[in-house]
Amino acid sequence: MCGCLVIAVGLAFPRAALIAIALLSDRISAAFGGGLLMPFLGWLLLPYATLTYVCINWWTGDVHGFDWFFVVLAFLADLGAYGGGWSRRSRLTLRA
Repeated sequence: MCGCLVIAVGLAFPRAALIAIALLSDRISAAFGGGLLMPFLGWLLLPYATLTYVCINWWTGDVHGFDWFFVVLAFLADLGAYGGGWSRRSRLTLRA
């Protein structure tokens, strides 16, 4: 699978990109050492951070040094996706 395609799909649909990577390659099992719990929890709770971790592991072989900056940035994007929904919900209920 092309790396650019993973990024394009992953920005809009990170869970779908993770499923596609899992079905079409062994990169998720290689990134997480073959376990199923951590990839599933990542898919469920932190899809952007999990996708970033898998892609960096795929492209560089290991996540170390400055690579963790991008994983943390994706983690903050995950938190923002959760937090953005709550703040928008409270603004909508105030108008009603």
